[in-house]
Amino acid sequence: MAMSNVGRPTAPGSAETVEGHASLTGGRGLLQDEPLLFELGGWDKTGVDLDPAEHDASDLGDLVRTRPIGLAGLSEPETLRHYVRLSQKNHAIDLALYPLGSCTMKHNPRLNEKMARLPGFADLHPLQPVSTTAGALELMDRLAHWLKTLTGMPAVALTPKAGAHGELCGLLCIRAAHEAAGHGHRRRVLVPTSAHGTNPATAAFVGYSVQEIAQTADGRVDLADLAAKLGPDVAAIMVTNPNTCGLFEREVIEIARLTHEAGAYFYCDGANFNAIVGRVRPGDLGVDAMHINLHKTFSTPHGGGGPGAGPVVLSKALAPFAPAPWLVHGADGLALVEEAKGEAAQAFGRMSAFQGQMGMFVRAYAYMRSHGADGLRQVAEDAVLNANYIKTVLSAEMTPAFPDGPCMHEALFDDAWLEDTGVTTLDFAKAMIDEGFHPMTMYFPLVVHGAMLIEPTETESKRELDRFCDALLALARAAKAGDVERFAGAPYLAPLRRLDETLAARKPKLAWRPEHDATLAAE
Repeated sequence: MAMSNVGRPTAPGSAETVEGHASLTGGRGLLQDEPLLFELGGWDKTGVDLDPAEHDASDLGDLVRTRPIGLAGLSEPETLRHYVRLSQKNHAIDLALYPLGSCTMKHNPRLNEKMARLPGFADLHPLQPVSTTAGALELMDRLAHWLKTLTGMPAVALTPKAGAHGELCGLLCIRAAHEAAGHGHRRRVLVPTSAHGTNPATAAFVGYSVQEIAQTADGRVDLADLAAKLGPDVAAIMVTNPNTCGLFEREVIEIARLTHEAGAYFYCDGANFNAIVGRVRPGDLGVDAMHINLHKTFSTPHGGGGPGAGPVVLSKALAPFAPAPWLVHGADGLALVEEAKGEAAQAFGRMSAFQGQMGMFVRAYAYMRSHGADGLRQVAEDAVLNANYIKTVLSAEMTPAFPDGPCMHEALFDDAWLEDTGVTTLDFAKAMIDEGFHPMTMYFPLVVHGAMLIEPTETESKRELDRFCDALLALARAAKAGDVERFAGAPYLAPLRRLDETLAARKPKLAWRPEHDATLAAE
């Protein structure tokens, strides 16, 4: 992330005073002040013994380094301490509730990690012979079976790497289906104002024009506006359900009927599937394509610290156009159809070089098996219960954006309760850091002024929910009591103070430069 110097902690020996107290070392309590590796120095030291190089660098010409690279030489204890100290400056789900709305951050059971690290899965190579991957193919087949069963859809493409990649897959299937039917003139996609922002971006990337569908006062798709905008040039609608306001689209079956009646396809953004998994099958609602973020619904780490997984389930009408490779049951067992020919002749092509991300498949399948069908149903029930508990408790001091009726997996508040306090949504979120909590999602969705979107997930206990709510209620009362200073300068207790975000955006520092080295700084 691009940042400016504004907000950096002061140098050791001159730490900023917080409520009259300052340390002499730059540390705060038991947290150590830790510079960047480049600032540590010690290039002449190494934690390992290396044999002398057998060859010189004479064949590198002017590419030979003329001065030390500037990285610190660290012993093993120094290396461990460096990264542990850095880790303590970040919030994590293993520390406390992570309330980001629409970005499910829930506990990842260690069982999943143990399974993903089994040698037969962890050391797979995408180019090894298919005959040596029978176990991996069987797991993928079982995962596909669960995904199809949970969604009520007949086919699934496992290739997509994450949510937006899944959206791309679904829309490419839709485009291929229209072209095969001679309907290539359908070049318009309808997207509600409450959809995830990637929806219109993906549609535009595929080459469609995007038209917005209005939202009703209760935060849902305006059916009259949808009906007015459907026409013979519409290829699809893209509806997030439950939507980004944390609400279930009650008229979803009517939305599907109107869409199909107009000859278009219904794409559902499944990023919030964790709110309905085990309780509602999207296929029964008339959905034609839906991506499933395995890292949101089935607990694999958000993005996995690398490749993600966003399988796309498809209706009978779209299944023939799913991207290769296809996993099929052949005469000799499971096999991969690598090219768009034979039974996969209508496949629109490939999404990527290989099938998908095996680690994500293993984690998600382990989660499914350990929960079972009844446990996955409880996942949705607990996610919704926790969100409604937060909505009810916080409504004592904060204003819910849609107060009538229950929410789904996330509770959405606006900033009406902050009016005339001198405190903004951003100020409130920064003050949460001082209380030990990561801020909720701010200013999103855009349809709600000063939005504060909180998703507790199903993995939080009532004790932790109460601890979180108590902190927010105390902050809300402080804001209403006129304690503006508590918020205007927050966070006071974090490793970094508040950044000048405007300066950081306009004059980002994209590379570290040693201020003491004028020669390097000038390059």
